[in-house]
Formats: sequence, C-alpha cells, structure tokens
Amino acid sequence: MTRVGTVVAAQLCPGHRLPMAARPEVRAVAGLGLEDDFHARGGRRQVLLIDLEILEALGLKPGQVKENLTVRGVGLQGLPAGTRLQVGPAAVLELTGPCTPCARMDEIRPGLQAELAGRRGVLARVVRGGLIRVGDPVWVVPDFTP
Repeated sequence: MTRVGTVVAAQLCPGHRLPMAARPEVRAVAGLGLEDDFHARGGRRQVLLIDLEILEALGLKPGQVKENLTVRGVGLQGLPAGTRLQVGPAAVLELTGPCTPCARMDEIRPGLQAELAGRRGVLARVVRGGLIRVGDPVWVVPDFTP
C-alpha cells in the first residue's frame, strides 16, 4: 500500500439540514456508513470525502460543504470509482463516484454550487468498518479482499 494522505477533519451530520458536527474520531460501519451520522443508510452514498486543498482554494473550512471526511494529499478527484482507500488502521472505503454539488451549496455562499462543479468531493461506501481518527493515514489499497 502507498500512503497518499492524512485525515485532517471528521464530521457527522446530527440531523436533517443541521450543521456538521466535528469529531476527533468516527466509526465506519460496513455496508452502512458512519455510526451516528444522520445519512448512514447504506447504498452508494455512505461517506463523503473531500480534499482540504479544494476547501482552502475556495476559502472554506472543513465540514462546510457537508463532507464527512476531509483529507490532505490524496487527490480524490483523480481517483476512479472502484478505488479502495484504507483510512486509519482498519477501515476500507470504496469510492463510488463524484458528488454533484446541489443548490444548497449556494446557501453557504452565492455561486458556490458553480464553484464546486467537478470538485465537491467523492462518495464512498464502507467495505470494512473501523475507527477513523483525525491524523490517521490514508492509503490506496491496490488489491483488497475483505
């Protein structure tokens, strides 16, 4: 495995349309998402990840665009769907595709939806659960067998 980055922030959504709540650690649950996250319902949209570099370029802070994990040094937009990332000592996430920015982004700042086009981050599903802490390394897993 090649280390490509680091988790710099972790957030959970406590309820419908509520601001994200920063956490020092979150627990990924296989097939579901992040424990205690309002959107943990399974499917292809279990976890949203974004590169810190994108947020910084847009003058945004971690959690503002409703991502669960903010990472540094990964270059998520360049990774194809199906790529698997090990995050921390155990959790494995499989990227399912880019997240399309919705009109709610303009509630954060007018025009943000357009600014985020093609760089809102990527969605993932939890293949193997585990604890994810701020500061944990992120690796691309070439051949993962659960």
